[in-house]
Amino acid sequence: MTLVNEEIRILNRAFSKPEVETNATPEISVIAAVHNQAGELLSLHDELYDMLQLYGKPFEIVYVDDGSSDGSWRELLAIAYDNSEAKAVKLRTNFGEASVLDAGMQVAVGESIVYFTCRVKINATSLVDLLKKLDTGSDIVIGLRHPRRDSLLNQAVSKVFNFLTNRLTKIRLHDINSGVLATKRSVLENVPFYGTLSAFLPVLAHRQGYKVAEVKIEQLPGHFNQSLYPKNYIRRFLDLISVIFLSKYSKKPLHFLGFMGAVFALIGAAINIYLFFYRIMGIGGIAGKPMLLLGTMLFIIGVQFISIGLLGEIIIFTHAKNIKDYNIEEIIE
Repeated sequence: MTLVNEEIRILNRAFSKPEVETNATPEISVIAAVHNQAGELLSLHDELYDMLQLYGKPFEIVYVDDGSSDGSWRELLAIAYDNSEAKAVKLRTNFGEASVLDAGMQVAVGESIVYFTCRVKINATSLVDLLKKLDTGSDIVIGLRHPRRDSLLNQAVSKVFNFLTNRLTKIRLHDINSGVLATKRSVLENVPFYGTLSAFLPVLAHRQGYKVAEVKIEQLPGHFNQSLYPKNYIRRFLDLISVIFLSKYSKKPLHFLGFMGAVFALIGAAINIYLFFYRIMGIGGIAGKPMLLLGTMLFIIGVQFISIGLLGEIIIFTHAKNIKDYNIEEIIE
C-alpha cells in the first residue's frame, strides 16, 4: 500500500470515527505541542494515558501538530481514532508555541490545563506533580527541568535569560521558558499571550496577581535544538522588553517613554547650556565640537520620546474602556 493510500485510509477512519459516550466532562486537558516527533508519539500517549488514569480525574489529551513534515499527523490521526480521550489539531504550518496553545484551548474543555512542548523531552509521568501543586492553591505552575539533559550552551543561555527576566520583572523562577506548565483555564482566559510571549505567561500572570509556583520535572536524554544564532537571543531580549512594557505600562506609556525622554532631554540641555556659557564667557569656540552635536542630538531624541509617549497616551485614552489591566478574584453580593 502506498504512503498516499495509507494516509487516505487513516483519514477516512478518523472522519468516520464513531461517537463514544463519556460519563463525565473532562476536568483536565493536556495540550501537547507536536512538531516532527512521529517516532515518539505512541509511547508518549501511553505514558500520558497511564499517568492521567492513575490521577483519577476525567481527562482529555489534545495534540496540536505545529506544521510537522515527518508523518506526525498520521500518527496523531491513528491515536485520536483509537482513543476516545484523544483529540488532534493540525496547523497549516509552523506558527509557534503561543499559536499551538491558543489552538489547543479552542477544543480543550477542562478547567485545569497542562501544556507542554515535545521539544523539551520530559518524563510525562512527572506532569502529575504539576497538577498536584495546582490543587494546593497555585494558579499557574511552571515545570523546572531537573536535571537538564540538553547542551551546556542551551543551559547557559537559559540561565542568563532567567536571570535577566527575574531581575527586570521581580519574579523568582529558575526555568521560565521550560515550555511546560499547568494552569487554571481562567488564567489563560484573562492573561493575553500572542506571538512568542507564551514563554512569559508566568510573568504576565504574576503581574495580574495570580499565584505562580515552580515544580521540578525530569528531562529525558535525546536530541535537542541548539541556540546558535544571535537573532534568537535578540528576539528573546525584545520579547522581554515587550513583556515589561505590556505588564507595567499598557495604560501609561508616557511613564515609560517620558522618563527616558526626560533623561535624554535634560542631559542634552545641560550640555548645550554648558557650551553656551563656555562661548559667552570667551573661554573658547564651540564650532565643530562633538559635544555640541551630542547635546543637540540628545535633546531632540528626548523630545521625540516624550512626543511618542504623549501620542500613546492619546491612543490609550481613546480606547481605555476596552483595555482591562486588572483582574477580579472574587465578588460577594
